[in-house]
Amino acid sequence: MDMYVSNLAPATTREELLKAFSAHGEVSSVSLLTDQMKNGQGVGAGRGYGFVVMPDKVQAQAALAALDHRELHGRAMGVQVARANRNSRHRR
Repeated sequence: MDMYVSNLAPATTREELLKAFSAHGEVSSVSLLTDQMKNGQGVGAGRGYGFVVMPDKVQAQAALAALDHRELHGRAMGVQVARANRNSRHRR
């Protein structure tokens, strides 16, 4: 199941999200969206959202229930099932 995670602090790391979601089951991937630096090298601050993929639907539902509105870096993150974007290719 693909999940959209929002309201993340810029300091949130991929590893922190992986740890939080892994407590509820197997995680296939974690991606955080970030701004690129103006010179095109490296990554800048987090944009406040990302995606987590968990292959087992039961584990993903447990993670969603446990982590939605849970505080991370002083912000209550939002976790919901990701909607398919009609303008992009399907992620996997």
